[in-house]
Amino acid sequence: MLMKDKKGLIVGVANNKSIAYGIAQACAKQGAQLAFTYLNEALEKRVRPIAEEFGSEHVYPLDVNKPEELDALTKTIEKDFGKIDFLVHSVAYAPREALDGKFVDTTKEAFDIAMETSVYSLISLTRACLPVMNDNGSILTLTYLGGAKYLPHYNVMGVAKAALESSVRYLAVDLGERGIRVNAISAGPIKTLAASGIGDFRMILKWNELNSPLAKNVTTEEVGNSAMYLLSDLSSGVSGEIHYVDAGYNIMGLGRITQDDEGKTTLAWDAKE
Repeated sequence: MLMKDKKGLIVGVANNKSIAYGIAQACAKQGAQLAFTYLNEALEKRVRPIAEEFGSEHVYPLDVNKPEELDALTKTIEKDFGKIDFLVHSVAYAPREALDGKFVDTTKEAFDIAMETSVYSLISLTRACLPVMNDNGSILTLTYLGGAKYLPHYNVMGVAKAALESSVRYLAVDLGERGIRVNAISAGPIKTLAASGIGDFRMILKWNELNSPLAKNVTTEEVGNSAMYLLSDLSSGVSGEIHYVDAGYNIMGLGRITQDDEGKTTLAWDAKE
């Protein structure tokens, strides 16, 4: 198995529909031992059964915006789980009102919250985990196409994802001296708890399905398999990359165009019925 004897920390699982769950599942299938974190008591009730599903008793409280909890986490991990080989950062948040309306109306408070929770948390979590991470390990975070291009209803989160992607590149250089790789997966739209806060999400899903090269939406299992590759030794020569797992949608410059028997062209969206 590709990840036999590997230990990893998964930060950000919300439920069994989460992308982080798909990543954990793929890693566990390849023999990895996993530890998990939860934000609060409500999420603890969801995370513990997931950890048990993967044969793990290692579940820890963590608010990534609280330095004292980061310090406590790594000390506890080293004591009862040992050093880790990989880290998954699946954390992002912006106030819901900051995802509606015009980006120019974003408040400083919403901007600060989005940047601290969605971007700085990768930096602080990485720094906290370095003392308990083995050399030649792997760190992975999750981004979205809205960080590279304008997408409706993404607003401040798009700016946060752009900063996150840049952070991946700078961290990759810092950690390269220890052989630790830092990468991100840019997944296509998936029905998750986080996605529920994005307006017109059902329309976005349908648009991606109709207009991606593979003419479908991706699953958490597909994202998980790609993540497992980036977390395993198979990707030993890959760092600082943004790896798209979106059925190819990111390459498109215009929606699919279909042509009927009479030569009339129509956008796939208009011809969906």
